[in-house]
Amino acid sequence: VQLVESGGGSVQAGGSLRLSCFSSGPIDRTCMGWFRQDPAKEREEVAWIDSFGYTTYRDSAKGRFTISRDNAKNTVYLQMDSLKPEDTAMYYCGAAPLGTCYFRQGAVWGQGTQVTVS
Repeated sequence: VQLVESGGGSVQAGGSLRLSCFSSGPIDRTCMGWFRQDPAKEREEVAWIDSFGYTTYRDSAKGRFTISRDNAKNTVYLQMDSLKPEDTAMYYCGAAPLGTCYFRQGAVWGQGTQVTVS
């Protein structure tokens, strides 16, 4: 499986972006997540969605970001609204090993898409 992210860019604070993550293989049984990394920090979880549609978000993303999935298109989305400068980072899509939502080991990652908020 290969993951390809798109949709990043530069926006002003308060703006919105929609990130997409396309998978070369089916994702219907896979827990999918969005993570981000600033060069000065460790990669951090932003949100993930399991195969049943259950979602979870980091506290700073709650109420502003929405993760969703379209299994027919093998695509996961991250709608980001009310963006803040502290959201600036490289955003990565990850696919957890089957049967888990554990991304720390064995996950497949995309190449990332840059989000810059000024």
